[in-house]
Amino acid sequence: MSLLNKKEMKIPNHLAIILDGNGRWAVKKGLSRSIGHKVGANTMKEMITYSFSLGVKYLSLYCFSIDNFKREKQEVSYLLSLPDHYFNKYLDDLIKDDIKIIISGDISVLPTNSKLACEKAMFATKKCKAHILNICLNYGSKQEIIKACKQIAYEYKDNKIDISSLDEINFNNYLYSKDLPDIDLLIRTSNEKRLSNFMLYQMSYAELYFTKTLWPAFTKKDLQKAFIEFSRRKRRFGGV
Repeated sequence: MSLLNKKEMKIPNHLAIILDGNGRWAVKKGLSRSIGHKVGANTMKEMITYSFSLGVKYLSLYCFSIDNFKREKQEVSYLLSLPDHYFNKYLDDLIKDDIKIIISGDISVLPTNSKLACEKAMFATKKCKAHILNICLNYGSKQEIIKACKQIAYEYKDNKIDISSLDEINFNNYLYSKDLPDIDLLIRTSNEKRLSNFMLYQMSYAELYFTKTLWPAFTKKDLQKAFIEFSRRKRRFGGV
């Protein structure tokens, strides 16, 4: 496949990706699942750079869900160590590329080094404006919506909010993704065809794209294929 012709392609403003298949990729190669996550992190860096170079403004990546704690302790421990390694290695590049980092999810349970690395990345990039990278860690959409509802209830109880003025825009301000528009395109790798509790509110009108490719093997050409398919979709948002 030739390189993407940006003039002919519709590029999603907000792209979301469920990074699935790291462990299966590794097992197929006789490697530990942790190696799969390590290679997957390298793929993530490449796809971040490439997505933004094509014109994506906002990128949300599902890196670790609340339900991932059900996995083997060793694998969970390795996954939770990755933010520390990733930001220590790439933070300067992210700043150079003017990428603002936001984190969706409860990072209070992360290992200290990873928690501090996340906080440092958000602080160091808070004035960046070219792109926003939303990394979802210990994240669950149902939990996010419940958290927002509780906060609204507390503010209503304290007479800080007029409940009659609550609408979609105001509700969005209580979500982790308050600085992001709705998702235009969701990509899920590894041939799983479900949303897995990922940004359900934000994906009300998102186009969904599923690929058999496992995340560590996901390439620029795979991303191009997703964008080509996205370009063919007729987005009516409930209209005719």
